[in-house]
Amino acid sequence: MSGKIVDAKTSKPLTSVEIFINGKEKAALTSGNSEFLIESDSGISTATFIKANYKPEILNFSDLRFENLLVKLQPEKVEQISEVVITGGTKKKYKNKKENPAYAIMQEVWKRRKTNGLANYNDYQFKEYEKIEIGLNNIDSAFMKKKIFSSMEFIFDYADSANFDKKLALPVFFNETIYKTYGRNAPEKKENRIIVANKFSGFNDNELIASTAKNQFKEVNIYDNTLNFFNIGFPSPAGTDGFNTYEYELTDSVSVDGIEAYVIKYFPRNKEILAFQGNLLISKDTYNIVKATLRSTNKINVNFVNGIYLETEYENLDENVFLPKRTYTELEMSVLGKKKDAKSIIFKRTGIFSDYEFNKNFSENFLADKGQTLSDDNLQKADDFWEKQRTEPLSETEQNVYKMVGELEQVPKFKRIVKLVEVLESGYINAWKAIDFGDIYSVYGNNEVEGDRIRVGARTYFSPNDMWRVAGYTAYGFKDRKLKYGLEGRYMFNRENRATVGFGSRNDVIQLGAQLMNDDGIMTRSFASSSVFSSGTNASLSLVKQNSFFFSLEPVKNFEVRMDASLQNIKSANPEKFNLGFYKNNQLKSELNDFHTTFSLVARPGAKYSQYGVDRYAFTTLSPTFVLKFTHGFENVLDGDFDYNKLQFLYSQPVVVGNLGRSVINFEAGKNFSAVPLALQNIIPGNQSYSLVPNTFALLKYYEFVADAYTTLNYEHHFQGKILAHIPLIKKLKFRELIFLRGAYGTLSDDSKNINFENLKYSAPDQQIYYEYGFGLENIGFGNLRILRVDFNWRGNYLDRPDVSKFGVKFGLQMNF
Repeated sequence: MSGKIVDAKTSKPLTSVEIFINGKEKAALTSGNSEFLIESDSGISTATFIKANYKPEILNFSDLRFENLLVKLQPEKVEQISEVVITGGTKKKYKNKKENPAYAIMQEVWKRRKTNGLANYNDYQFKEYEKIEIGLNNIDSAFMKKKIFSSMEFIFDYADSANFDKKLALPVFFNETIYKTYGRNAPEKKENRIIVANKFSGFNDNELIASTAKNQFKEVNIYDNTLNFFNIGFPSPAGTDGFNTYEYELTDSVSVDGIEAYVIKYFPRNKEILAFQGNLLISKDTYNIVKATLRSTNKINVNFVNGIYLETEYENLDENVFLPKRTYTELEMSVLGKKKDAKSIIFKRTGIFSDYEFNKNFSENFLADKGQTLSDDNLQKADDFWEKQRTEPLSETEQNVYKMVGELEQVPKFKRIVKLVEVLESGYINAWKAIDFGDIYSVYGNNEVEGDRIRVGARTYFSPNDMWRVAGYTAYGFKDRKLKYGLEGRYMFNRENRATVGFGSRNDVIQLGAQLMNDDGIMTRSFASSSVFSSGTNASLSLVKQNSFFFSLEPVKNFEVRMDASLQNIKSANPEKFNLGFYKNNQLKSELNDFHTTFSLVARPGAKYSQYGVDRYAFTTLSPTFVLKFTHGFENVLDGDFDYNKLQFLYSQPVVVGNLGRSVINFEAGKNFSAVPLALQNIIPGNQSYSLVPNTFALLKYYEFVADAYTTLNYEHHFQGKILAHIPLIKKLKFRELIFLRGAYGTLSDDSKNINFENLKYSAPDQQIYYEYGFGLENIGFGNLRILRVDFNWRGNYLDRPDVSKFGVKFGLQMNF
């Protein structure tokens, strides 16, 4: 495609015109002069020409004429937008959005969305200075006099009294980080964010606190239709479908750093839905957003969240490109209530972007991930470094955080409070800075075989970044009067690729029918042998003696390669009611000996972790999980009874569906290529408790469906209150609605049926897809503590089976937003 671009009125040649072909997001060419030449192997169907202060021109090439084109762009100045009227204090009513002058301006913003951002350059680099503060908010004199603060009263000398109504804000944690970001758009898009320096104040486990705080602040592009806060989709006021959610009002005209800009006020049509209110400042010349403010409404229906505030500014490098300059975000959270004066925790983040450089053709090494963590020793810099490198100086309040926390950490009472919080969060009690006792949440369980069950355990724990860890437990059932145990050790000998070896051994009562894709982990908590609330008799438990070994590494970030070898003996833990007997060489056996190896590939693109030791904490993100496993069983090796091959695949991901809520998808498929007995088969996972158990079928009994080959799908969609927010009276309860659908299909060969002693008892969902459906209510509770979820489940088919449940109610606690 070739031609020349001119002004339609004056016929003068035009330069710096961006040309987009076939609707792509990145410009194929920015013309250096008025002439252009573009070649494309895939062909050209459309071409869009964009230049500031001109109307975009779109050409369709259905006539196959590509050469010697004369493209005429129509001038478009601010004066050409009709009905731009600055309104006063009262909102003017319009018959439709086209009468609203703000709509005409927003249309121009949408046309030029492609001209904003870093995608205009082959490569780019910039510096980012970030500071995060965590503090207590709305502190009053009555709060300060509580006994818990005895011997710690001095901390209130550092409180910020700038709040209204004599309420104080007390900072308790502060973190500064300097990053250098390198990015490349061609031939493929890559970006790497390198940590240059990091500085902590606050509690002992600084890295986890800082990383957790950072994870609360998502990257926000104001031009996107949906903005991600807490992995919940909020409609963007600058999105192309913004008029479906917001009212807009052109209110003023201001100058921002020499740029004349319109001020458009926006607010949601329905204050019960998740949306923002605030201002958009839009350049009069280029229709780029110069500055935007977003504030959640006082009726925000997000668990634990009282408010969200975002202020973002953009820098005008030239007439075509605006880039992030500064962002400031506040997140206010509380479990006590959503009132303005409720005691709360406030997270503040400031990000300042500077030192932009473009098209430097830097080395590929800058794009290689360095596996950094915030606690790396080489990131700790002297005070004079920070004095020079801070993009803006610290305020007096921010400087005082370092001093206050240093004093606070010397107070014994404060240390005891921190220890209590750590125990409740982790479930472990640390002793002698070497041993953790726990998990305290697994101490008690109950099932039909063991009756009341007590479990105690411990693990080595010197620091969050330990390169090795040994853990174990012992359990006792008061009904079967048997002692059980588990022991596991792991050692990571290479941090860069997380090369790790481990071993384990256990002898315990296990529910083998609770999940399809098992791991060979020893310390994994067994749901069935720890459950308390059961919706029916569960006799189908197994006694498993297992010894295992594994090796894993990550050759690429978030991509794990793992090899397991496991030797196990499996028999029924309740022979009178649950039979695992099988035939081998025409002999009936009650115990299975199995030796197998498993090769696994696990990919979690986009996953985020804190810490770098053998254990690490995974943050909640929208990243997908892909798992591919191949298992081979060996007959006559270490007394293995069967030679078999099994292939399994898993895909799981939460997905923000625009402004309609969030979906959670879990798909699994697998196949046994050989006939194996029940103990080695694929069991479609049931749930015989009243609790919510992810990726199980609520109305299936354990071992109701057994399959050589299977596929399952669990789909949930959380509407985040989009529907109930429109229903009078009910909307005041602030419940949020969800729907779900689960399905399973599988086959079971005659050989696999006949190998079992009770061969007529087991079958697969091969007549039709077994399915369940229903709806749930979440966000149930009071004040800001709304963590209860209740699901109403219906069974869709296979209703002629004996003792089936056609309907069931499950409930559980959700510690999420």
